[in-house]
Amino acid sequence: MKIVGIGTRVLNFLVDTAVVFLIAYILFKTRNWYVFYYKVKAYNLGWFFFGTLFVYYFILESLFARTLGKWFSISKVVDRNGKRPGVVTVFIRSLVRVTIIDMFFIPFLDKPLHDYLSKTEVIEA
Repeated sequence: MKIVGIGTRVLNFLVDTAVVFLIAYILFKTRNWYVFYYKVKAYNLGWFFFGTLFVYYFILESLFARTLGKWFSISKVVDRNGKRPGVVTVFIRSLVRVTIIDMFFIPFLDKPLHDYLSKTEVIEA
């Protein structure tokens, strides 16, 4: 079990964030069409982005233990025993990712907060 480095994690983050933003932007623009024509309540793009972020990571890591960024970098998520993480573990990971402070724990823990709290690792596949 070889844990990936920071460079691989940054690549995962960039690919996944681009995909999440694209999905969130499409959902936002679709919702704005309904806002314009049907006068329903408007929401900020941030609500779509963070909602999409949570759902994206939760579904893909629950089903495949990988996201598109992890497929691109040939890595995957495992628990500390090297096995596929459970649904509750992935839920915790996805929920903590939504917090803004997640990435600021890397210098102190050598990993982001979502890995520390969910007791998971990102390894080479």
